[in-house]
Amino acid sequence: MARRTPTQDPQLRDLLARATEQTQVARMAEAARFELAAAWAEAHPAPVEDAVVDELGDLVMFGDQPITLAGEGAPGMSEFAVAEFAAAVGMSAYQGRNFLGAALEAKYRLPQIWAKTMAGEIPVWKVRRVTDRTHRLNPTAAASVDRQLAPVLASCSWAKVESEVETAAAVADPEHAEGERQAHLDIALTDARLNRGLVPITGLLEYTDALALDAQIKAGAHALLTEHPELDLDVRRAMAAGQLGGDAAVPREVVIYAHHQPDEAHGIVSLEGGHVPYATIDQLVEWCTQAGSRVSVRPVLDLSEEITVDRYTPTQRQREQAILLTPTCVFPHCNKDARGCDLDHITAYSQGGKTTSWNLAPLCRFHHRVKTFSTWTYHRTSRTGFVWTSPKGRVHPVDLTDFTTEHRRRTR
Repeated sequence: MARRTPTQDPQLRDLLARATEQTQVARMAEAARFELAAAWAEAHPAPVEDAVVDELGDLVMFGDQPITLAGEGAPGMSEFAVAEFAAAVGMSAYQGRNFLGAALEAKYRLPQIWAKTMAGEIPVWKVRRVTDRTHRLNPTAAASVDRQLAPVLASCSWAKVESEVETAAAVADPEHAEGERQAHLDIALTDARLNRGLVPITGLLEYTDALALDAQIKAGAHALLTEHPELDLDVRRAMAAGQLGGDAAVPREVVIYAHHQPDEAHGIVSLEGGHVPYATIDQLVEWCTQAGSRVSVRPVLDLSEEITVDRYTPTQRQREQAILLTPTCVFPHCNKDARGCDLDHITAYSQGGKTTSWNLAPLCRFHHRVKTFSTWTYHRTSRTGFVWTSPKGRVHPVDLTDFTTEHRRRTR
């Protein structure tokens, strides 16, 4: 066999050199953003306010709240500050919380790893996989992980990361480690990597059956709350799923929002509220003709109609119209389903804002609080366009035209 010799093409070598250079540039840029995230959190410490409780003694969340995004020893921060950072860097609130929390976790609890990250030796994405595991550890265990992984993290495997985290936890905090072992049902049922006597479960179900199963698991998890208030939701969901094997069949209720354009020949129906966006007409007919099914047919709404009522609470027609116009929360980069959102008066009703189509838009509960109890403001520029202004004066246009056009095409 002829021996191959390395290519001497200088142009190809130059391409690789430039690719390597840009990889390092990107790594340093992400490290800088990671550092800025920590600085932003530090500049917005947790607000100190008297808690507001209702007549039952439950905490009522209205305005800005203190939140803890990293482990013991890292500072807390303002919840509303998360919204401004996330909007500025193009993240959802959930993504922003995770990014800020990872930055605080690394800076305050993993200082050796943090230093190497700032030097461009370790990519941020790999650091975040470590912080996902360490934020529940006590400071001693976190420090042990930092010492063990900092010299090798740039090149070690994910299995090595998991092993070091578990070993550090077992040595420095055995009580916590045992609790994690016993409560390891909070790992997804399909995750067999850390099998501790658990059996992974996966399956392929009809859409309606999957929704019904999820509804039963939710109900079972809620019922277990009284008996096991110390367990988190994921653990109770896993226990509820296990209990289904011994339960007799119970009546089920599944709600599906199905939309179809009769003059379209493809026979496809769009679905809302689940992970399956489409179904066939035949599938829909089968679901609707099952015993016990109840079908409601609603008339088509004119999305350009200006519906106005002389009261604070919007009508069901106004709510449905707003959802079809803007299928998600209209805050920058938020993708929460509008059906689970509040319907906000863009100009507050108490300030003369009318309950009319132009003045109504869906906001998820968090962003509704942000808009109501901080200095975020927004106005509508079109049926599907909005302009938000943040407390720091940054302007964020939101245009849902493309999303809404596709949604409307499927839902008329």
